Amino acid sequence: MAWVLPADENEGQDNRVESIYVPCLDAGSTPASSTLMRRRLLFIPVLLCAGACVVMAQEVRKPDTQIADNTFFDPTRKEKVEEEYHFGVDYRIEVGFAQNQQRTKNLNYPDMYLHGARLGATFNFRLPIHFSIETGVLYSLLYGRQQQHWRSVDAPSVQEEYLQHRILEHNITIPVRCYYNIPLWKQLNMFFLAGPQLHIGLAETDYILPHLSGVTQTWLESQGIPTSKYDRMSNELVRANIQLGVGMGFEWDRYRIQGGYDFGLNNQIKTPKVSNQHMWEWGWYVSFCYKLK
Repeated sequence: MAWVLPADENEGQDNRVESIYVPCLDAGSTPASSTLMRRRLLFIPVLLCAGACVVMAQEVRKPDTQIADNTFFDPTRKEKVEEEYHFGVDYRIEVGFAQNQQRTKNLNYPDMYLHGARLGATFNFRLPIHFSIETGVLYSLLYGRQQQHWRSVDAPSVQEEYLQHRILEHNITIPVRCYYNIPLWKQLNMFFLAGPQLHIGLAETDYILPHLSGVTQTWLESQGIPTSKYDRMSNELVRANIQLGVGMGFEWDRYRIQGGYDFGLNNQIKTPKVSNQHMWEWGWYVSFCYKLK
Protein backbone atom coordinates (compact mmCIF):
# COMPACT_ATOMS: atom_id res chain seq x y z
CA MET A 1 0.00 0.00 0.00
CA ALA A 2 1.34 3.49 -0.84
CA TRP A 3 0.50 6.81 0.66
CA VAL A 4 0.03 9.95 -1.42
CA LEU A 5 1.01 13.17 0.33
CA PRO A 6 -1.42 16.02 0.29
CA ALA A 7 -0.51 19.13 -1.64
CA ASP A 8 0.27 21.27 1.44
CA GLU A 9 2.84 18.77 2.67
CA ASN A 10 4.50 18.59 -0.71
CA GLU A 11 4.75 22.15 -1.69
CA GLY A 12 7.94 23.30 -3.30
CA GLN A 13 9.00 19.71 -3.94
CA ASP A 14 8.51 17.33 -6.83
CA ASN A 15 5.43 15.23 -6.59
CA ARG A 16 6.31 11.72 -5.50
CA VAL A 17 4.73 8.73 -3.87
CA GLU A 18 6.14 7.38 -0.58
CA SER A 19 5.54 4.06 1.21
CA ILE A 20 5.76 3.59 4.96
CA TYR A 21 7.86 0.50 4.26
CA VAL A 22 9.98 1.76 1.39
CA PRO A 23 10.50 5.55 1.51
CA CYS A 24 11.48 7.68 -1.41
CA LEU A 25 15.08 6.94 -2.30
CA ASP A 26 15.82 10.09 -4.37
CA ALA A 27 19.27 11.46 -3.81
CA GLY A 28 19.33 13.99 -0.97
CA SER A 29 15.67 13.48 -0.09
CA THR A 30 14.21 12.69 3.35
CA PRO A 31 10.95 10.91 4.23
CA ALA A 32 7.96 13.09 4.80
CA SER A 33 6.81 13.73 8.41
CA SER A 34 3.61 11.75 7.92
CA THR A 35 5.64 8.79 6.73
CA LEU A 36 7.81 8.90 9.87
CA MET A 37 4.78 9.11 12.14
CA ARG A 38 3.07 6.14 10.53
CA ARG A 39 6.28 4.13 10.79
CA ARG A 40 6.49 4.79 14.55
CA LEU A 41 2.85 3.82 15.05
CA LEU A 42 3.49 0.54 13.26
CA PHE A 43 5.96 -0.64 15.95
CA ILE A 44 3.52 -0.06 18.86
CA PRO A 45 1.53 -3.35 18.34
CA VAL A 46 4.81 -5.25 17.94
CA LEU A 47 6.11 -3.92 21.28
CA LEU A 48 2.81 -4.70 23.00
CA CYS A 49 2.88 -8.31 21.77
CA ALA A 50 6.48 -8.76 22.92
CA GLY A 51 5.67 -7.39 26.37
CA ALA A 52 2.68 -9.69 26.71
CA CYS A 53 4.84 -12.71 25.86
CA VAL A 54 7.40 -11.74 28.51
CA VAL A 55 4.69 -11.39 31.17
CA MET A 56 3.15 -14.73 30.28
CA ALA A 57 6.55 -16.42 30.42
CA GLN A 58 7.18 -15.04 33.89
CA GLU A 59 3.84 -16.35 35.12
CA VAL A 60 4.75 -19.95 34.20
CA ARG A 61 5.76 -21.56 37.53
CA LYS A 62 9.01 -23.44 37.60
CA PRO A 63 9.19 -26.81 39.41
CA ASP A 64 10.27 -26.48 43.02
CA THR A 65 13.52 -28.47 43.03
CA GLN A 66 14.16 -27.74 46.69
CA ILE A 67 11.38 -30.05 47.87
CA ALA A 68 11.74 -32.70 45.16
CA ASP A 69 11.89 -36.30 46.39
CA ASN A 70 15.41 -37.45 45.72
CA THR A 71 14.39 -41.09 46.12
CA PHE A 72 11.88 -40.96 43.27
CA PHE A 73 14.32 -42.50 40.79
CA ASP A 74 15.77 -44.93 43.34
CA PRO A 75 14.81 -48.47 42.18
CA THR A 76 14.74 -49.66 45.78
CA ARG A 77 12.50 -46.86 47.03
CA LYS A 78 9.47 -49.14 47.41
CA GLU A 79 11.47 -51.77 49.22
CA LYS A 80 12.95 -49.17 51.59
CA VAL A 81 9.43 -48.31 52.69
CA GLU A 82 8.60 -51.97 53.24
CA GLU A 83 11.95 -52.53 54.95
CA GLU A 84 10.55 -51.46 58.29
CA TYR A 85 10.59 -54.61 60.37
CA HIS A 86 7.68 -55.55 62.55
CA PHE A 87 7.26 -58.47 64.87
CA GLY A 88 5.39 -61.30 63.21
CA VAL A 89 5.50 -64.91 62.04
CA ASP A 90 6.14 -66.31 58.55
CA TYR A 91 5.03 -69.85 57.70
CA ARG A 92 6.97 -71.80 55.07
CA ILE A 93 6.96 -75.19 53.40
CA GLU A 94 10.41 -76.65 52.78
CA VAL A 95 11.52 -79.43 50.45
CA GLY A 96 15.04 -80.37 49.41
CA PHE A 97 17.94 -82.78 49.16
CA ALA A 98 20.07 -83.93 52.11
CA GLN A 99 23.19 -86.02 52.51
CA ASN A 100 24.44 -87.30 55.86
CA GLN A 101 27.85 -88.77 56.52
CA GLN A 102 28.36 -91.24 59.35
CA ARG A 103 32.00 -90.66 60.22
CA THR A 104 33.93 -93.25 62.18
CA LYS A 105 37.54 -93.83 63.23
CA ASN A 106 37.33 -97.62 63.06
CA LEU A 107 38.49 -99.19 59.81
CA ASN A 108 36.09 -102.10 60.23
CA TYR A 109 33.21 -99.59 60.09
CA PRO A 110 33.97 -97.31 57.10
CA ASP A 111 32.21 -94.01 56.62
CA MET A 112 28.64 -94.35 55.40
CA TYR A 113 26.97 -91.77 53.14
CA LEU A 114 23.21 -91.49 53.29
CA HIS A 115 21.39 -89.30 50.80
CA GLY A 116 17.72 -88.58 50.16
CA ALA A 117 14.90 -86.06 50.51
CA ARG A 118 13.66 -83.82 53.30
CA LEU A 119 10.24 -82.25 53.69
CA GLY A 120 8.62 -80.18 56.40
CA ALA A 121 7.26 -76.89 57.69
CA THR A 122 9.07 -74.02 59.39
CA PHE A 123 8.04 -70.98 61.41
CA ASN A 124 10.07 -67.79 61.13
CA PHE A 125 9.71 -65.20 63.92
CA ARG A 126 10.68 -61.75 62.62
CA LEU A 127 12.79 -59.50 64.85
CA PRO A 128 14.07 -55.92 64.36
CA ILE A 129 17.27 -55.00 62.50
CA HIS A 130 16.91 -57.78 59.86
CA PHE A 131 17.14 -60.64 62.37
CA SER A 132 14.75 -63.56 62.69
CA ILE A 133 14.54 -66.90 64.51
CA GLU A 134 13.35 -69.99 62.68
CA THR A 135 12.23 -73.37 63.95
CA GLY A 136 10.03 -76.16 62.66
CA VAL A 137 9.84 -79.88 61.95
CA LEU A 138 11.53 -81.61 59.00
CA TYR A 139 11.24 -85.26 58.00
CA SER A 140 14.06 -86.96 56.08
CA LEU A 141 14.19 -90.27 54.25
CA LEU A 142 17.78 -91.32 53.47
CA TYR A 143 19.38 -94.30 51.77
CA GLY A 144 22.98 -95.53 51.61
CA ARG A 145 25.05 -98.61 50.89
CA GLN A 146 28.52 -99.71 51.93
CA GLN A 147 30.72 -102.80 52.15
CA GLN A 148 32.28 -103.89 55.42
CA HIS A 149 35.29 -106.11 54.84
CA TRP A 150 36.49 -108.85 57.17
CA ARG A 151 39.50 -111.11 56.96
CA SER A 152 38.55 -114.72 56.40
CA VAL A 153 38.92 -117.01 59.41
CA ASP A 154 39.42 -120.32 57.51
CA ALA A 155 41.20 -119.06 54.38
CA PRO A 156 44.60 -117.57 53.56
CA SER A 157 45.16 -114.12 55.06
CA VAL A 158 45.06 -112.43 51.66
CA GLN A 159 41.41 -113.38 51.19
CA GLU A 160 38.80 -110.96 52.54
CA GLU A 161 35.10 -111.42 52.98
CA TYR A 162 32.54 -108.67 53.42
CA LEU A 163 29.06 -107.68 54.50
CA GLN A 164 26.96 -105.63 52.08
CA HIS A 165 25.10 -102.94 54.09
CA ARG A 166 22.03 -101.24 52.60
CA ILE A 167 20.61 -98.75 55.10
CA LEU A 168 17.28 -96.95 55.05
CA GLU A 169 17.02 -94.16 57.63
CA HIS A 170 13.99 -92.22 58.86
CA ASN A 171 14.59 -89.17 61.04
CA ILE A 172 13.04 -85.95 62.32
CA THR A 173 14.98 -82.69 62.55
CA ILE A 174 14.01 -79.73 64.76
CA PRO A 175 16.19 -76.73 63.89
CA VAL A 176 16.59 -73.51 65.87
CA ARG A 177 18.34 -71.09 63.58
CA CYS A 178 19.15 -67.39 63.68
CA TYR A 179 18.80 -65.58 60.34
CA TYR A 180 20.29 -62.26 59.25
CA ASN A 181 18.86 -60.71 56.06
CA ILE A 182 20.71 -58.32 53.74
CA PRO A 183 18.57 -56.48 51.12
CA LEU A 184 20.25 -56.53 47.69
CA TRP A 185 17.91 -55.26 44.98
CA LYS A 186 14.15 -54.77 44.89
CA GLN A 187 12.73 -57.90 46.59
CA LEU A 188 15.99 -59.88 46.39
CA ASN A 189 17.59 -60.59 49.77
CA MET A 190 20.65 -62.55 50.81
CA PHE A 191 20.74 -64.14 54.26
CA PHE A 192 23.05 -66.07 56.55
CA LEU A 193 21.96 -68.60 59.15
CA ALA A 194 23.52 -70.37 62.09
CA GLY A 195 22.37 -72.36 65.09
CA PRO A 196 21.81 -75.80 66.59
CA GLN A 197 19.35 -78.49 65.66
CA LEU A 198 18.11 -81.70 67.21
CA HIS A 199 18.33 -84.72 64.95
CA ILE A 200 16.03 -87.55 66.15
CA GLY A 201 16.39 -90.98 64.58
CA LEU A 202 13.12 -92.85 64.13
CA ALA A 203 14.50 -95.96 62.46
CA GLU A 204 17.66 -97.04 60.65
CA THR A 205 17.13 -100.42 59.09
CA ASP A 206 20.23 -102.22 57.86
CA TYR A 207 19.49 -104.75 55.12
CA ILE A 208 22.64 -106.88 55.32
CA LEU A 209 23.72 -109.24 52.54
CA PRO A 210 26.53 -111.46 53.86
CA HIS A 211 29.33 -112.57 51.53
CA LEU A 212 31.05 -114.74 54.12
CA SER A 213 32.18 -118.26 54.63
CA GLY A 214 30.31 -120.30 57.20
CA VAL A 215 33.19 -120.19 59.69
CA THR A 216 33.60 -116.40 59.40
CA GLN A 217 29.89 -115.77 59.76
CA THR A 218 29.70 -117.95 62.86
CA TRP A 219 32.63 -116.11 64.40
CA LEU A 220 31.07 -112.66 63.70
CA GLU A 221 27.79 -113.69 65.26
CA SER A 222 29.62 -114.95 68.33
CA GLN A 223 31.13 -111.45 68.64
CA GLY A 224 27.70 -109.85 68.56
CA ILE A 225 28.07 -108.46 65.02
CA PRO A 226 24.81 -108.74 63.04
CA THR A 227 24.89 -110.56 59.72
CA SER A 228 21.22 -110.15 58.77
CA LYS A 229 18.57 -107.43 58.69
CA TYR A 230 18.13 -105.41 61.90
CA ASP A 231 17.29 -101.92 63.18
CA ARG A 232 20.42 -100.06 64.28
CA MET A 233 18.32 -97.70 66.43
CA SER A 234 17.11 -100.58 68.60
CA ASN A 235 20.27 -101.01 70.69
CA GLU A 236 23.32 -99.90 68.68
CA LEU A 237 22.89 -96.16 67.98
CA VAL A 238 21.74 -93.19 70.03
CA ARG A 239 18.53 -91.69 68.65
CA ALA A 240 19.30 -88.08 69.59
CA ASN A 241 22.01 -86.28 67.68
CA ILE A 242 22.84 -82.64 68.55
CA GLN A 243 24.25 -80.73 65.58
CA LEU A 244 25.51 -77.21 64.98
CA GLY A 245 25.01 -75.77 61.51
CA VAL A 246 25.79 -72.77 59.33
CA GLY A 247 24.47 -71.78 55.93
CA MET A 248 23.29 -69.08 53.56
CA GLY A 249 20.77 -68.49 50.81
CA PHE A 250 18.75 -66.07 48.72
CA GLU A 251 15.14 -64.97 48.95
CA TRP A 252 12.88 -63.38 46.30
CA ASP A 253 9.36 -62.41 47.31
CA ARG A 254 7.86 -65.65 48.71
CA TYR A 255 10.57 -67.96 47.38
CA ARG A 256 13.76 -68.98 49.12
CA ILE A 257 16.65 -71.29 48.26
CA GLN A 258 19.19 -72.14 50.93
CA GLY A 259 21.93 -74.55 51.82
CA GLY A 260 24.02 -75.41 54.83
CA TYR A 261 26.24 -77.85 56.68
CA ASP A 262 25.58 -79.43 60.08
CA PHE A 263 28.30 -80.79 62.36
CA GLY A 264 27.44 -83.61 64.75
CA LEU A 265 28.63 -83.00 68.30
CA ASN A 266 27.98 -86.26 70.17
CA ASN A 267 29.04 -89.86 69.66
CA GLN A 268 26.23 -91.90 68.08
CA ILE A 269 27.43 -95.31 69.24
CA LYS A 270 25.45 -96.60 72.21
CA THR A 271 26.64 -100.20 72.22
CA PRO A 272 30.15 -100.58 70.70
CA LYS A 273 30.70 -103.71 68.64
CA VAL A 274 34.46 -103.31 68.60
CA SER A 275 36.88 -101.49 70.88
CA ASN A 276 37.18 -97.73 70.62
CA GLN A 277 34.21 -97.43 68.29
CA HIS A 278 32.99 -93.85 67.65
CA MET A 279 30.65 -92.37 65.07
CA TRP A 280 29.53 -88.81 64.35
CA GLU A 281 26.86 -87.88 61.85
CA TRP A 282 27.48 -84.75 59.79
CA GLY A 283 25.57 -83.59 56.76
CA TRP A 284 24.76 -80.93 54.20
CA TYR A 285 21.53 -79.98 52.47
CA VAL A 286 20.00 -77.79 49.76
CA SER A 287 16.34 -76.87 50.07
CA PHE A 288 13.63 -74.75 48.47
CA CYS A 289 11.12 -72.88 50.64
CA TYR A 290 7.79 -71.23 49.86
CA LYS A 291 6.27 -68.68 52.23
CA LEU A 292 2.56 -69.17 52.90
CA LYS A 293 2.06 -65.96 54.88
